[in-house]
Amino acid sequence: MPYSQSLAARIRQAIIGQRGIREKKMFGGIAFLLYGNMCVGVWQTSLIVRLGAEQAAAALKEDNVVAFAPTGRPMKGWVVVEPDGLETVEQLSQWIEKAVEFVGTLSRKKK
Repeated sequence: MPYSQSLAARIRQAIIGQRGIREKKMFGGIAFLLYGNMCVGVWQTSLIVRLGAEQAAAALKEDNVVAFAPTGRPMKGWVVVEPDGLETVEQLSQWIEKAVEFVGTLSRKKK
């Protein structure tokens, strides 16, 4: 299944002005990396969000959030926000901000 081009466009709009972001095709979708570390992405029609273990565990208690398990095994520190949890600009922006905050704590990868 191809990834949602409309969600990718919404992410691009939400990250305008964010330094250090670049796009890369991954997981059969598209990822947005912050200084070389994956931050958020689009997988099918949902948003992949990198939060770290503690924040991901808390996020899994929210509606429309499930573990990211592209191979059947959950990836620690990652969640998927389903489309119903991304209906507004504010919802999408909040998830992106959480991911940017966490990924900003990681060591930058060299190009």
